[in-house]
Amino acid sequence: MNLRPVAFRGYQRSWLTTDLIAGVTLAAVAIPETMGYTSIAETPIQTGLYTILLPTIVFALLGSSRLLVVGADSATAAIVAAGLAGLAVTGLDPYSPTWLAYTSVLALMCGGLLLIARLLKLGFIGDFLSASVLIGFLTGVGIQVLSGQIPDLLGVPKGSGNWFQQQWSWIQSAVHGEISWATFAFGFGTIAVIVGAKRFARRVPGAIIAVVLSIAIAAATDAGAHGVSLVGSVPSGLPKVGLPQGFSMAQFLPTLAIAISCFILIIAQSAATSRSFAMKHGDRVDVNRDILGLSGASIAAGLSGTFVVNGSPTKTEILDEQKGRTQLANLVMSGVVLLVLLFLTGLLTDMPHATLAGIVFLIGLSLVDISGLRRIASRRSSEAAIACATAVVVFAVGVEQGIVLAILLSIIELVRRQYKPSDFVVGQSAAGSPVYTSAVPGTQSRPGLVIFRYDADLFYANAARFTDDVEAIVSTAPDPVRWLVLDCSAIDDVDYTAGLALAGLIDYVHAKHAHFGIAAADPELLSTLKRYGVLDKFDEDRVFDTIQDAFAAYQSDPPATKDAPTR
Repeated sequence: MNLRPVAFRGYQRSWLTTDLIAGVTLAAVAIPETMGYTSIAETPIQTGLYTILLPTIVFALLGSSRLLVVGADSATAAIVAAGLAGLAVTGLDPYSPTWLAYTSVLALMCGGLLLIARLLKLGFIGDFLSASVLIGFLTGVGIQVLSGQIPDLLGVPKGSGNWFQQQWSWIQSAVHGEISWATFAFGFGTIAVIVGAKRFARRVPGAIIAVVLSIAIAAATDAGAHGVSLVGSVPSGLPKVGLPQGFSMAQFLPTLAIAISCFILIIAQSAATSRSFAMKHGDRVDVNRDILGLSGASIAAGLSGTFVVNGSPTKTEILDEQKGRTQLANLVMSGVVLLVLLFLTGLLTDMPHATLAGIVFLIGLSLVDISGLRRIASRRSSEAAIACATAVVVFAVGVEQGIVLAILLSIIELVRRQYKPSDFVVGQSAAGSPVYTSAVPGTQSRPGLVIFRYDADLFYANAARFTDDVEAIVSTAPDPVRWLVLDCSAIDDVDYTAGLALAGLIDYVHAKHAHFGIAAADPELLSTLKRYGVLDKFDEDRVFDTIQDAFAAYQSDPPATKDAPTR
């Protein structure tokens, strides 16, 4: 396995200045965001900074993507928190040392799963989360994340129970006048500053400005004495590197199940992000090499006492907007984080929790992709329904259950399309070009000729439907069918069950005193049909390279020879 860094190949000196500026700007956005993600993962605030220290450095050295930013992510943080909350372990309370040990073990498990995926070249696993399902999943995560910040924004206790019970809890608190208006002022002010910066000065890091202002105001007004919850003391220095302590092996399998959910999302989200930005800049991306980088990043996270990391679409977009060219920008970000950990954590003591809640609220809001759902609905309603169902399950039932549902619905939709694909009867224009007509009873290519196109592979689930459709076309054709030719240009494979069905169809065609042929089959498909004995059931001269050849052969075949098949 070649481990030489590839994200820096072809580096040009002219990129240095933009990478340095982009890295500092990215740090200004990523530092408050990752601290905010700790409120989702329910870990100490410094662990958010740890996610963009060693994990980012390791990915920069091992991954292939020039731009992908790796660090804390709202979706994986939500999976971690929801999963651990469901484990019945003594002392496993949010923010406790045992909780942190479990989050670190989860990161190590994800790293191991990603390494196995790299060794076995399983990058395709991420493809089982379709773009529409991923939009629905992230929308559900966004709703869960933003709604989870409302109690901290209002300064009221968080409710327990399911999602609906939690929302009812803060609504009741608000109705009964229990809102802390000082807390609300910090939360609302944070949101206003960030939104204002995005609207009027996009290059200004609104999140870091909101953090600095809130700390200054909280310190000047002694906000803690007025009921505003503050972050308090944040440990300085580098994270302790080592294996997490306090994990019970009795919980190995339940914890592994949580890790698998994170693993699937990491592959899907990171691969989609790195591909999109590579294509935008005309670069190639090695997904399996990125999986290796993500594996190393997760292992680094687990060993440095933090939670699972992921490729971040939002931070990668920021890096691209700032004209960052390579992973050097991410290394600069890690350098800035190192300085904060060593020298500036004392300044975070007076930061209100409502400030972090405001930052995370907007992150959650950005994940709710209503325009994306509308776009899907306008193009394919079935996929929109799946996306919406996934979103509802994620926030109403659970993130883990949502990702399982997302995968199942993606596979079901794939099978549904393969089970009932489009099929056509192929005709020919005066210029000799193919003309495709929906295969409904009563259609034919020419008098006595049917060229049937099926837009899917043939397998056990759709084999019977395929033969039924063909038989319906043959039996209802306006003229007695003399030739039936199967256009195989959209058929890459035929499984054994479908092979038997195809052999039976040939017998049916011959019983109708017609000839059977195939056109546009690739060599691999012909080899498969040969093994099944299907090619032995009709003449070799009725295997055509193209459908135009089939039309020409039928045209030149004297009518007297069309009366009965040779076999």
